Amino acid sequence: MASSTLPSGTVEPDVRARIVDVADRLFYARGIQSVGMDEIRTGAGVSLKKLYAAFAGKEQLIAAVLDGRHDYWEQGVHGAVDAATTPRDKLLAMYDFLESWFGDETFRGCGFINAFGELGATSPVIAEIAREHKDSFQRFVQGLTADAVDDTALAEELAAQLALLAEGAQTTAAIAGSTAPAVHARRAAETLIDAATRV
Repeated sequence: MASSTLPSGTVEPDVRARIVDVADRLFYARGIQSVGMDEIRTGAGVSLKKLYAAFAGKEQLIAAVLDGRHDYWEQGVHGAVDAATTPRDKLLAMYDFLESWFGDETFRGCGFINAFGELGATSPVIAEIAREHKDSFQRFVQGLTADAVDDTALAEELAAQLALLAEGAQTTAAIAGSTAPAVHARRAAETLIDAATRV
């Protein structure tokens, strides 16, 4: 009869997910450096031994939290874009997602920008995770602009501009506590898209 127990040192997936969820909420609300592993252990209702069996150190836990944030971002942006029909509407749908996200009472800015701001200078691992997240968004936007603009160089430049608008809107919205930056970014994006598609 096969044993139902996990190998020594392995943590159940639901326990691991609970630890990540608690860490994500605490890190995002208060900042990574202000939250200790003991507080995460208490919030997740696990022993310190189990916490460290799941994550060898805080950096590994931060990486798992950011992995979840990446999935959340991709689902939101891709969902909004997939619901749109024309290439132009797909590009603008990104900003509609931002406006919805900025309106969430828990919104505290981009988790990757926040993590990079706190740890980018001291943790090459976290810095690289943040860069890859931003690079993946840039590639996604570039795929959308390629469908809207025939000229490859112009499509690449438009993608850089539209991504920058989205990034700036996130930071501004976090500081201002308002959804307005998404609206302004969308209007600016309309101007840029229309100019690029007229060429």
